[in-house]
Amino acid sequence: MALTMMASCTSKLPPKAYNKGVHVVPQPNQLEQKEGTFELNAKTKFVSTGDTKTVVDYFAAKIKNASGFELATAEKASSNFIAVNVNPAMEIKKEGYTLSVTSKGITVNAKTAQGAFYGMQTVMQLLPAEIESTTVIENMAWTAPCVEIKDEPRFPYRGMHLDVCRHFYPVDFVKKQIDVLAMFKMNTFHWHLTEDQGWRIEIKKYPKLTEMGSKRIEGEGYEYGGYYTQEQVKEIVKYAQERFVTVIPEIELPGHALAALTAYPEYSCTGGPFKVRNVWGVEPDVYCAGKEETFAFLEDIIEEVVALFPSEYFHIGGDECPKDRWKVCPLCKKRMKEEGLKDPHELQSYFIKRIEKVLIGHGKKMIGWDEILEGGLAPSATVMSWRGEKGGIEAAKEGHDVIMTPGNWCYLDHYQGNSKVEPVAIGGYTTLEESYSYDPLPKELDADKHHFIQGTQGNVWSEYMYDGDIAEYRIFPRIIALAEVNWTQKENKDYTDFLRRMDNNFVRLDLHNINYHIPLAEGPNNHVAFTDSATIEFSTTRPMKIVYTIDGTEPTVDSPVYTEPLKFSANTTIKAATVLLSGKMSKARTINVVKESFAPAADVKTTGKGLKMKYTDGTFVKVADLKKATKWEEKEFTPKKLKGMFDYKKPSAATFEGYIDIAEDGIYEFSTNVDQFFIGGKLLINNDGEVKRFSRNNSSVALAKGKHAVKIIFLNNVIGGWPQSWNGPKVQFKKAGDKKFEDIKAEMLSF
Repeated sequence: MALTMMASCTSKLPPKAYNKGVHVVPQPNQLEQKEGTFELNAKTKFVSTGDTKTVVDYFAAKIKNASGFELATAEKASSNFIAVNVNPAMEIKKEGYTLSVTSKGITVNAKTAQGAFYGMQTVMQLLPAEIESTTVIENMAWTAPCVEIKDEPRFPYRGMHLDVCRHFYPVDFVKKQIDVLAMFKMNTFHWHLTEDQGWRIEIKKYPKLTEMGSKRIEGEGYEYGGYYTQEQVKEIVKYAQERFVTVIPEIELPGHALAALTAYPEYSCTGGPFKVRNVWGVEPDVYCAGKEETFAFLEDIIEEVVALFPSEYFHIGGDECPKDRWKVCPLCKKRMKEEGLKDPHELQSYFIKRIEKVLIGHGKKMIGWDEILEGGLAPSATVMSWRGEKGGIEAAKEGHDVIMTPGNWCYLDHYQGNSKVEPVAIGGYTTLEESYSYDPLPKELDADKHHFIQGTQGNVWSEYMYDGDIAEYRIFPRIIALAEVNWTQKENKDYTDFLRRMDNNFVRLDLHNINYHIPLAEGPNNHVAFTDSATIEFSTTRPMKIVYTIDGTEPTVDSPVYTEPLKFSANTTIKAATVLLSGKMSKARTINVVKESFAPAADVKTTGKGLKMKYTDGTFVKVADLKKATKWEEKEFTPKKLKGMFDYKKPSAATFEGYIDIAEDGIYEFSTNVDQFFIGGKLLINNDGEVKRFSRNNSSVALAKGKHAVKIIFLNNVIGGWPQSWNGPKVQFKKAGDKKFEDIKAEMLSF
């Protein structure tokens, strides 16, 4: 009480810039702003009718956390009220609501408690962003603009997928994601629980699934693991239900099953033994489709899993199932013959249709990735179309429900900035604007089939998401763009206005401790060489204020603002960052701009073609580990000899030395995935210890025409699940001003 009185007697702080205006996300489908505001205070009362207790209690607790106000309830009130009413006879979609905010009070009307929940989420977004705080904010004017809103979702399925198999995330992290999904009116959490790289859910009848299948030995040599007990699963499912989020489990079959087969190899075609996969990609060992015991095993698992998840849907995966083992397995061939199946694709369809009957027996609807179309689609299946939209269009034409998740727009493991400066990702490039621009209704699908499109979801594959921070950095804010895609009618969407509204909602994400992506200042490499003068240009993937320093200090919000290209004629260290409206800044980039003379060519005659190569067997995670090498073998090397030279299952290391012939004087930029690249005795690129899926440390150097000594250090290891042998040692270059990199040709190398 004392805290409340103190706050009420103190002058209120003026509103922050990001709190001015209406900033609801997703954009309501009908919104009219009126004159005036409503002020929430300690005397505001909740008034409710119908099935509203859960909703009122939820938001009363949130309001108390941020404001300190413990709002009372009343049967009626004529002013200073928040009325929440549920009327099943209301003519609106079940998740829809109407909202009226006047200076006297707030009224939310809905058909269901879920609709009322979304109406109250809108109320919270009309209030200052600080209403999401978990601790009391003093001296805040808790005002909401007067509006009239009628709102309902465009699509019934609005989801996010999370792969916890490649990397495991704890219970609190999962709950945090559910909180934020609910805030933006997302209603589905698709939980990817089993994979080649890890089994993450306790199955009591088969304890080895978690005892063995949840752990793997990483390429770096340490054990990685984690799983959810059934009690933890129940806890998360209940937590989501309280926020009107449905949790859908995914148990992968018939492929992506190596973790399970490591624990129970008898359900494979070969009998094993196996190890949980510690590199990314697709594993050829899958469940044996010819053994009845396989189906009994999966039926037992399904029986335990369905008891934990009340959702009507059950996801079986069904994607990326290699047929290698089935083609030669006597039992699988026998099954195909007995069932009249002409090829392994039809065998996969047989497998999935058998599982579908099991799920129907449990009262569940089956979802699978679009590969389940191959060989004939199970009768009641819902298709998730991920390989573009083609599979979804085909399924909808056949009368099946479809969830659109095509990679170009919905894969949140893609880069959303330049791969040279962003943390390593799986690949792809999907900006916030591209995610926002997606329309789940394909132009190629006739309007009379549109009702089969249930919505879309953002897919979060965790191969390169090594912890929760980097996962959130990939997920947000693109999942919020997809929330608006799902909720808001196409004609009511506006990307520029979405960015304006997100300025407020970034503060809300801060209050939920979400590590969202802020575009970096892109353009130059971290090391830029020049001979006379250098011009440095910055860009960002969405409109952002860039600040910078050239005195070695870290940039602040008050640092000079970048407005035009910067020109330098002397050595300079630039530090540049982007700034949000709230004042929060991106990570600062450091760019060393270095004046160089053309490095003279070596006065040397060479007769050998290619480079001298030294090779040694052994596991070397970092370059310093090479001191442990005891036996080196000398070889001659040209780029053409690279293919098949390295295998990640046989760790090794190699060094390459010789000369590269530069055609003319110039500034040359190099790009490489090797561990270290030297030119002229100078370490130009150092990738030591990094995941080298893509080069992110490009550097330039001034070189005179002629031969220059080069040295390459390449560790054939696995770091962060990425095998170096998949790309092999690769060095590319381009002259300043050229657009494309080119491979170093064999005739340029000698020793």
